[in-house]
Amino acid sequence: MVFTGAFSDLAGFELLLKQAPGPDLAAKEAAEARNAQLTKPAGSLGRLEEIGIWYATWRGEGRPKITQPQVAIFAGNHGVTARGVSAFPAEVTVQMVANFEHGGAAINQLARNAGAAMSVHPIALDRPTGDFTETVAMTEVECVEALLIGWNAVNPQSDLLVVGEMGIGNTTSAAAIANALFGGEAADWVGRGTGVDDDGLKIKEEVCAAGVALHGGKSPLAILAALGGREVAAMAGAIARARHLRIPVVLDGFICCAAAATLERAVPGALDHCIAGHVSAEAAHPAVLSSISKEPLVALGLRLGEGSGAGLVIPLVKGAVECLSGMATFAEAGVSDK
Repeated sequence: MVFTGAFSDLAGFELLLKQAPGPDLAAKEAAEARNAQLTKPAGSLGRLEEIGIWYATWRGEGRPKITQPQVAIFAGNHGVTARGVSAFPAEVTVQMVANFEHGGAAINQLARNAGAAMSVHPIALDRPTGDFTETVAMTEVECVEALLIGWNAVNPQSDLLVVGEMGIGNTTSAAAIANALFGGEAADWVGRGTGVDDDGLKIKEEVCAAGVALHGGKSPLAILAALGGREVAAMAGAIARARHLRIPVVLDGFICCAAAATLERAVPGALDHCIAGHVSAEAAHPAVLSSISKEPLVALGLRLGEGSGAGLVIPLVKGAVECLSGMATFAEAGVSDK
């Protein structure tokens, strides 16, 4: 296959991660200086101040605005689903894609509420990934293809990005990725996902352990290919493209963060343009967030995936940026500073 994209193999993708732009320190200083002059006691807006300054730093503007947020949802099917790791059959992936396209899913409502443009990207749903207990989930060619789909899904005009996923079996994939990246036992990373019972949970643990035993020890991006899914790789590709475009990213739940973690482990600092939208009810999500040094904005017990938690907090991020850019300074308002 001949690729027409920014990279043609995993080595090329990793090189782009290493060449990604860093923070705009002049914009950061300008945002910090403005924040210090706003009509409020210092630090009184708590983490909203931190969020506003973080956003300004990556947009390269001391007084930024969010006008074009984007939500990109990727869907893929997993070969390990045949082993009984999910409470739902694989055909639900196709059915949910139709639901997204017709506006009926939770993320559709949350994206509309946030004023975000939303796109849906089903990836080879008729070709599940390989069963990673026996072979790699994706060959390098397949993984690069998925990374490029994510890379090209990002609208260069967007100014905030949320990526989400749909793929029956992908909490097992995410658990295996986290286990391979961060160590420990399979049971440390496997959760109930779509709601499996105790027997299903045991199957997930066994599948995860078998996959890590076969593929553990590989490089982070090779782990993404060996244990991931097409939608998982596509999220990683989109997050990486956003960095090159200086578009800040709000990370979603366990699966999204497992995808993102492969970038951080490949190139430390690759997620500095990202913020964690929430911590989910999936048992291992807090451990993944800790491993990539992200503190979530909210904790609401969500475990839906599909970008829902991150989509929900787009208005929160917009509020932080509005406070930084729209509030009057003491001088502008004629209010006496201390």
